Amino acid sequence: MMLPEYTPLLILAIPFIGALITPLIGRIGDRCRNSFVILVLLVNAVLVLLFASMVWENGIFSYVFGAQDISVPVAHILFEVDGLGVLMAVLSSLLLLVAAVYSWGFLKDASGLDKYYMLMLLFEVGIIGVIFTGDLFNFFVFLVMTIVAMAGLVSFWTDRAESVVTGFTFLVVGSLSTLCVLFAVGLLYGQYNVVNFAELASSLEYTFLDKAALALLVAAFGMIVGVAPMHMWLNDSFVRSPASVSMTLVGVSFVGLYGLLRIVFVVFGNALSMIAKDVDIAGFAFQLPLHVALGWFIIALAVVTILIGVILALGQNDIKKLIAFGVLAEIGYIVLGVGAGIAAIGTAFGRTALEGGLFHMFNDAFIMGLLFLVAGAIYYGTKERLLENLGGLAHNMKYTAVFFIIGVFAVSGMPPFSGFASKLLIYESVFQLNPILAIVAVLSSFLLLAVFLKLFILVFLGPKLPRFANVKEVPQSMLIAMGILVVIIVFMSLFPQYIFETIVEPGVDALLEYQSYITHVLSGGV
Repeated sequence: MMLPEYTPLLILAIPFIGALITPLIGRIGDRCRNSFVILVLLVNAVLVLLFASMVWENGIFSYVFGAQDISVPVAHILFEVDGLGVLMAVLSSLLLLVAAVYSWGFLKDASGLDKYYMLMLLFEVGIIGVIFTGDLFNFFVFLVMTIVAMAGLVSFWTDRAESVVTGFTFLVVGSLSTLCVLFAVGLLYGQYNVVNFAELASSLEYTFLDKAALALLVAAFGMIVGVAPMHMWLNDSFVRSPASVSMTLVGVSFVGLYGLLRIVFVVFGNALSMIAKDVDIAGFAFQLPLHVALGWFIIALAVVTILIGVILALGQNDIKKLIAFGVLAEIGYIVLGVGAGIAAIGTAFGRTALEGGLFHMFNDAFIMGLLFLVAGAIYYGTKERLLENLGGLAHNMKYTAVFFIIGVFAVSGMPPFSGFASKLLIYESVFQLNPILAIVAVLSSFLLLAVFLKLFILVFLGPKLPRFANVKEVPQSMLIAMGILVVIIVFMSLFPQYIFETIVEPGVDALLEYQSYITHVLSGGV
């Protein structure tokens, strides 16, 4: 299906205009406002899916606002969308749609919902801008919008001191990461007078300042992804936000991963293969390609992240904290695949590692989102988060219990769920890089399964407790939201090959064939 050339503008403009109108609609009534926001996000999600199918069929799509000369950064905004971009766009648009549906019931008695929904729509504007933009400065601008909107959502419970503190911390760390991006922009623009990704890739001279810019960008995106030891700020945000926001926060983490991949492969792709790093081990001096050193650095962070996530999840008594640390471990698996792919650029198992990382990211966005929504449903029904105070809820919340066990098996990589297929790709690739990595990953996955099974048994099984005699299933909108995620998870589990070939492979091709991206822009594809 051919869409208008200004489709990327529509995908950005629809939620932006919707955000401006939302407070006005809110004056009519809560039902009208909620319906309006869901309609805006639904229309945008459908448009993103149609646009994604066009990109998958026809390749890179370009659109320019303003001057056509990409070497004049202040006179235009360039959108350059490839397979990786639409993968992220599909992911974020579906997550936000589900979050809005869930929020209808979960936050029905809360105040300040006009601002809440407005920030949700602005968050979509920011994240779509980050994904679609073709230059580093506008990446920074949209990233700032994303961080500010999410900081407002994280601190939604303004009557709770811990929520406000967490929102402030989120804003501080987010500001620090965006400041690193801005410094990197300054270093690169000061040398080459361009900020366009393709122009930068073709202009880099591999100077000390280029390396400094790369270090700043890796640090910035590491903070946003939330890998250890930079994980606590994101973990606190997962725990202290409304469940719908916790699910949406997963999208923030993946934006950091997208930025890392885009910079490493497109902007520094040629440089990483050419720049050598001097290494001295036990008196043996040799040179290591920078992509190998960077890849192993990312792998090390990923392994630490997995171990911290699993170990800390083992000792948790708070449902949401347990799930948050489980999510941290899953982020570690995704980063492990990405790090192995960077370290092994040019090899078959390097490609497999990237495929596993992107596939697991796509899987986990919905699986981890489901677990957070179930945690929110448990708290909504019982006003309890501590495991020691819960039990027997399957008698009262049958649908929620079923949804949760599906999420547990999927996140733990149990066959035949889709999480198994993506984790298997990661296991296979890192085993060829170093067998110890695969052993750690597999054992950690089994521990994670044990942790979540313990959570399911303690919360849902056992006799019906008298104090929960009046507990009922959650409102319909919350069940619909969780049901949507379950349907997506089941579909991906039944047809993993379709998801892999349609969505994941184009994203990996966009990374490994980055020269096509550069050539497309420089040859006037815009």
